[in-house]
Amino acid sequence: MCPVLGHLDGRFESADAEAEHRIAVLYQEFGGPLLRHVRKSTGNDLQWAEDVVQETIVRAWRNSARLQWEPSLIWAWLLTVARRIVIDGRRRKSVRPQEVEPPEVDMMSVPDGSERALSAMVVADALRSLSEEHREVIEQTYLRDRTISEAAEILGIPPGTVKSRLYYGIRALRELLRDKGVAG
Repeated sequence: MCPVLGHLDGRFESADAEAEHRIAVLYQEFGGPLLRHVRKSTGNDLQWAEDVVQETIVRAWRNSARLQWEPSLIWAWLLTVARRIVIDGRRRKSVRPQEVEPPEVDMMSVPDGSERALSAMVVADALRSLSEEHREVIEQTYLRDRTISEAAEILGIPPGTVKSRLYYGIRALRELLRDKGVAG
């Protein structure tokens, strides 16, 4: 029999005082080993392990009148209760979404569309700088989303000419945008 728990057979003034004394001795005797055991079960999460040990001791206090105070039986009871608490904790974590801190308002960016509007203005200005032939094929194919054949029919030129003007028009547009510092 455990030397610390062995003297618990003496009578106390009240059942509550006896239970409190038993729990104090129980924590003194088994708290450290139980914490080491539970840390392995919690993935070495010290805070969670301490919470589990505390809850296990509280349950021992609540059930102190029904427990058999034989050290090997108490140890087995503590391990079983702690294991169940860890399992319940894992289940709770798996069904509840992970909590996150809301971002600070000062840190949040609010899209205002100004960047897109500014880019559209720069591209429109660059398009105006192109020759009429290049601008027309870019407008028909990119801005109006027409095929090469459709653009050729609307403009009244062969598809090969549309392709050629489109190639050289896009190349000129890229140069203009690069000069303005928009494209890389």
